[in-house]
Amino acid sequence: MRIVAGAWRGRALAAPAGATTRPTADRVRQALFDMLLHAPWGGRDALEGAAVLDAFAGTGALGLEALSRGAAGATFMENDKTALAALRQNIAACKAEAACRVLAVDATRPPPGSPCGLVFLDPPYARALVPQALAALGAAGWLAPGALMVAELGREEDVPALGTLLAERVHGAARVTIWRLG
Repeated sequence: MRIVAGAWRGRALAAPAGATTRPTADRVRQALFDMLLHAPWGGRDALEGAAVLDAFAGTGALGLEALSRGAAGATFMENDKTALAALRQNIAACKAEAACRVLAVDATRPPPGSPCGLVFLDPPYARALVPQALAALGAAGWLAPGALMVAELGREEDVPALGTLLAERVHGAARVTIWRLG
């Protein structure tokens, strides 16, 4: 697994062994960021200088990819100890400590936070965690008005209405949806 593009293009990322953490595949990240950069509702302004929240961060691949492509800073939420170790290792490998904040918390019970304009939610599949986390993050102040939110779900999972659906793609076992939050 590697950073696909930007300042850290090609940088290898560590991932914990086993099936507990399911990192977003390089090809899926490439397709996702292509959509974010080239869709009429996206563009460079959606990414460059953005405050990013990577909830259920795992290895941090989504947040680090955003930073590599020009985001200003990223907050990562993860509560698995093995994934946290890989996340911290990946941040250090990118020399991105100054732009990153790691919170060892459950994204469905976040602490109060600052609004982010780009939000990634990649929870374990088939547990209906996206709507639950989105409600909790909103109540805790993590979601900027009009934020773009990317949710990765299992291919067969129902996609709940989370705002205005901008795009939806299926890649193997993953369903990626992009929403504009109200």
